[in-house]
Amino acid sequence: MQSSSETMKAPPHRSILHVDMDAFYASVELLDNPALAGKPVIVGGLGSRGVVATANYAARKFGVHSAMPMGQARRLCPHGHFQPPRMARYRELSSQVFEIFRRFTPLVEGLSLDEAFLDVSASVRLFGTAIEISTKLKTQIRLETGLTASVGVAHNKFLAKLASDLQKPDGLVVVPVNRVTSFLDPMPIKRLWGVGPKTQPRLQALGILTFGQLRKAGADIVRPVLGNRTEHFLKLAAGEDDRAVIAEHPDKSISHEITFDQDLFDTDELLAELQHLVEAVGQRLRARHSLAVTVSVKIRDASFRTFTRSRSMPAGSNSTMTLYRLARALLLVWRKENLTTPVRLLGMGVSGLEHRFANEALMDSGDQADLPAQQRLDKLLDTINQRYGDAKIVHAMTLRRRRDRS
Repeated sequence: MQSSSETMKAPPHRSILHVDMDAFYASVELLDNPALAGKPVIVGGLGSRGVVATANYAARKFGVHSAMPMGQARRLCPHGHFQPPRMARYRELSSQVFEIFRRFTPLVEGLSLDEAFLDVSASVRLFGTAIEISTKLKTQIRLETGLTASVGVAHNKFLAKLASDLQKPDGLVVVPVNRVTSFLDPMPIKRLWGVGPKTQPRLQALGILTFGQLRKAGADIVRPVLGNRTEHFLKLAAGEDDRAVIAEHPDKSISHEITFDQDLFDTDELLAELQHLVEAVGQRLRARHSLAVTVSVKIRDASFRTFTRSRSMPAGSNSTMTLYRLARALLLVWRKENLTTPVRLLGMGVSGLEHRFANEALMDSGDQADLPAQQRLDKLLDTINQRYGDAKIVHAMTLRRRRDRS
């Protein structure tokens, strides 16, 4: 572990970008439907239990924000355009954006579909300063995807992340090494990572409202509130962060889940939902040229009890039919033990991933666990759905899903 002196010496030599796509899901909806221009767009679950995933800036003027219950969002913005998520489309554009990131540096640490840290320290000789790289990156994203991004530039992750949020949308904020204190000190304490709704009022009760006040208060004053993380918070308040950008690794697991607007009792409806989840997981596996060894099913009942059932196969698979057969068996075993239990949430995932294929041509070789006919069917469905969007062609079982869900 680095000492404080080492921490202070290392960061100024780094150039870190935090790139955050602007209202990503909502911006994609605007991109695909120009008729929505200028209108409030809210993306999220449309049912009674749904929450807002993203709201565009027109919707935010009405007080709508992510993680807000959808019912509250409808009350605040009754004339908004409410849209269920189209995850396949968002992943498609996210892949394009991340490909642009990697043109400038291999050190890309994805945080989600729409944001990432980039370490461009070794790229300045090729592409210019960190500011020039940021400008070029933003331009390429706009030209190639039609979307905008906000970028924060600093010598560490913490500062870059704070900076990217200050001038949205389409912002570019730089934190020079010699201006860290003046940048941080006026910021409200709620922007400090880890200070949540319980900690914030306790700090405010001590008269600590800003980063600067926290930094000047000292450890003895704030330790009763911050406990064993006191030194960590004080370092952040001083702009110290020695974490490196870690290039992303292949996923160790892939999963999808759905929370139902109304609890489900009917087994056939549960199996239809399961088929839908398996289709989504299988498509992602094949897109990454991966096989899965272990299949898991997650069930949450109306009392918020969560059950997980898993089973491994002797050989890896990415066939929708193979994965569904195993997931179906797991769900039915649980159902037999819980015949009258209402289901609030259903999830399906895979793990033990094997990156088996070096290129697209090798996909045809498949795996011994899957019949060639299954492989050909999956490949055909993937091609059609990638061209025409989510769920244009699905397995017949999926058609039994309730019409009020998408």
